[in-house]
Amino acid sequence: MSEQLRDQHADALYRALREGHTLAPLTERWPEISIEDAYHISRRIVEKRVAAGQAIVGKKIGVTSRAVQQMLGVHQPDFGFLTRDMWFANGDEISLSENRLIQPRAEGEIAFRLKRDLVGPGVTEQDVLEATESVMACFEIVDSRIHDWKIRIQDTVADNASCGVFVLGSEERDPRELDLPNLHMRVFKNGAPISEGLGSAVQGNPLTAVAWLANTLGAFGIPFKAGEIILSGSLVPLEPARAGDRFELTIDGLGSARVSFCA
Repeated sequence: MSEQLRDQHADALYRALREGHTLAPLTERWPEISIEDAYHISRRIVEKRVAAGQAIVGKKIGVTSRAVQQMLGVHQPDFGFLTRDMWFANGDEISLSENRLIQPRAEGEIAFRLKRDLVGPGVTEQDVLEATESVMACFEIVDSRIHDWKIRIQDTVADNASCGVFVLGSEERDPRELDLPNLHMRVFKNGAPISEGLGSAVQGNPLTAVAWLANTLGAFGIPFKAGEIILSGSLVPLEPARAGDRFELTIDGLGSARVSFCA
């Protein structure tokens, strides 16, 4: 794909993000698009967000669990960038219209806060553990600018890994004190239980998922930086979010996160 064509797709996706509408899948309009093309489109969109005044505050890995892969029909992880305007406080009510959320879905994750830089390739699970300040419960509200979530891996990578917004729990713990693969998450919607999962749902261990992301981005010359938030992937199936919905998740030994939605 030419640089000009990448820029055209980036411009169209950025307009969809700012205006709150969807587009036909890139993989239908340009079937030969590669993951590398998609990455460059994503970087261009992030550059536009930064130019508009939004700082990068972290990175995310997505589509890590079998449950999410089966739901979306995407069978390998994706990756994206987190900006400051995506970050909401625990318990916040999020306006779908003000934040231009089009077809949002909530997923429960374990988030990492880094205390030092990590640069791949060659990052191991132990490297991730040593570089992590704390972990916390997290809701990521994914959203897609691709119509009806009809995505392939190139579509979601180009669309910044279907990023929407995220909410971090208030409690932070040292990951060395926790058995991350066996942490048990329960998710509730409007007071009723809807799903549960273990930390092992993300590539067997959240540390493995974060190491994969560090190495994948490192191959493109992108480091993890001290102070950044890294979202390690959903432990549970995605759940549609609509105005009036209230979500809560609990993780044994790691506290809870809450978020609600209005029009």
